[in-house]
Amino acid sequence: MDNSPNFSSPGEEFKAFIRIFLKERGEDPGTSDLRAIPADGSRRSFWRILPRSTDLTFIAMTNEPVDDAARRENFAYLMIGRHLHGKGLPLPRIHAYHMEKGWFIMEDFGTVCLQEAASTREDRSFLYERVVEVLFRLQIEGSRGFNPSWTCQTEKYDAFVMRRYESDYFMGAFLCNYLGLKKEWPELESPFTYLAGKASRAESHFFLHRDFQSRNIMVMDNRIGVVDWQGGRSGPLAYDLASLLIDPYARLSEEEKGRIYQRYTKLMEEIFPELVESFNLYFPYLAIQRNLQILGAFSFLSQVRKKTHFRDYIAPALITLRNLLVELEDAELSPLRDLALSLI
Repeated sequence: MDNSPNFSSPGEEFKAFIRIFLKERGEDPGTSDLRAIPADGSRRSFWRILPRSTDLTFIAMTNEPVDDAARRENFAYLMIGRHLHGKGLPLPRIHAYHMEKGWFIMEDFGTVCLQEAASTREDRSFLYERVVEVLFRLQIEGSRGFNPSWTCQTEKYDAFVMRRYESDYFMGAFLCNYLGLKKEWPELESPFTYLAGKASRAESHFFLHRDFQSRNIMVMDNRIGVVDWQGGRSGPLAYDLASLLIDPYARLSEEEKGRIYQRYTKLMEEIFPELVESFNLYFPYLAIQRNLQILGAFSFLSQVRKKTHFRDYIAPALITLRNLLVELEDAELSPLRDLALSLI
């Protein structure tokens, strides 16, 4: 197996695990290549397995279980992935795994993510409309038979997650560390509590991917696939749609966002017409929550993890936060809105 010189080489034990997998499938490991794949914001490592005797390729992943968090993440990856794939949803099939080592081999969904596919099309809305059809199926089918014990962080997306992993993350990673501003923000305490309270009122018994953005959505010969599902849990419908629409990687226009949003709500009207009104009501609050998470994450990744390419997306995400707050016109959020306006 040949390894890319640009990334860390897999260990010998892991390569032996891959060779066994290939032999069991009737492939010759000696004539197969192994190429490293960038992991973006993750600590996991990925390789593409390319047997020379066939066009069928595979993805190998390692996530060393160095602590309890990594072990729980691997368990969530396996159990949630199996659950969703078993529902006929477009997630990669996990072919082989070794939980004690944190090794996985799975179906390859190709090299083109939604961000790349959309960048080459003049009319991206049609592609995105197909994506939200997949999203809606994922949220509905994924919730059926979902076991909360599979989750790796919290069993559901709730006010605790909103405060600790989104609002407080925004304050600490973005305002304090990235921008170097003051450590304490008492003026934001009330807006953040109010924001989480409003967002928590949305129906939250659906499957939530929690990172449904263009780099986690693959496009394969006009088919849509979803990856990075390990953060899944129960939650509201609007959060994942908000993640897709305010995604800083894609930078959709307001017109595009409106058309995609309308397509999604039409899908809702067919199955849950009684939820459309509350969906529309709480969507902007959940979008703001997601936006705070994005700014915290990109700040942390660029500053602490030294993945500096994430800096390119901080300014667009801040502009989106400002726009969401201005459009909502909720007086209870005025301290946060004024802060966003001042930072722009």
